[in-house]
Amino acid sequence: MTVQRYVFVIAGFFIMCSLALGVESSPIFVSSWALAFTAFVGLNLFQYGFTGFCPMAIILKKLGVPESNGTCAA
Repeated sequence: MTVQRYVFVIAGFFIMCSLALGVESSPIFVSSWALAFTAFVGLNLFQYGFTGFCPMAIILKKLGVPESNGTCAA
């Protein structure tokens, strides 16, 4: 997998977990404040769309994840 795909997978995972922890009807509800993390991840994805800056991508690159898989397939 590439950096971009990891970013989407990690962001989706964080959003789903924070929703499960923040929605009162969830069986693993902790606090409504967990929804703030959902907002943070969403805001980060929003600004990444405009600026191309993503802290998670920088971390993944430093861990050695390839930026692209080298194929022309979309």
